[in-house]
Amino acid sequence: MILVDTPPDLRTQLLREKIPLVHAVVFTHEHADHLFGLDDLRLFPFRLGGPVPLYCEPHVEARIRKSFDYAFTERVPTHPGATPQLECRTIGPDEPFDVLGVSVTPIPLKHGPNFNVLGFRFGDFAYCTDANEIPPSSMERLKGVKTFVVGALRHKPHPTHFNVEQAVEVARQVGAQQTWLTHICHDLDHGPTTQSLPDGIDLAYDGLRVDIRL
Repeated sequence: MILVDTPPDLRTQLLREKIPLVHAVVFTHEHADHLFGLDDLRLFPFRLGGPVPLYCEPHVEARIRKSFDYAFTERVPTHPGATPQLECRTIGPDEPFDVLGVSVTPIPLKHGPNFNVLGFRFGDFAYCTDANEIPPSSMERLKGVKTFVVGALRHKPHPTHFNVEQAVEVARQVGAQQTWLTHICHDLDHGPTTQSLPDGIDLAYDGLRVDIRL
């Protein structure tokens, strides 16, 4: 299984979805709500037979090493599983990379005027959360996507996130057969909001599963 980000409630999510093993993680960016469940990976190296690979940009790796320094210090743990075994692998915004035999295309996004993050494309599926702008060159990388996941924080405008109206317009530009709006906050009532959306655009929900052609 390839995981995108490690949110603080990662353990709860993995248990709820009965996911026994995470083989690798790709990171969109280093904000706490996408990173601070990293320690919950500590049991997986036993089943993998080695560290969990983390695919991230250099500045994200720097934040990981600072926030979870105990996982990278050169010392022998007092017992197996005392610290998570992790291996950072550098990626960039412009070069596709391979994860477990799957080609992953990074999608550069703007998360506010001065902060860049990544979305990812896996075959005909693309995941672009935490953004308020998708540059033209990134829109080119989204051509042909059939399932599109994009952030839509709330109805009111926000300085660093798409709101629902903006996300719907982005979805129309991408032209996927199905778009799921994610990263939604408590301001959105799920039922009424879903009913107000155009055909082919819906609010995502916990436990949602989609088919992907790689």
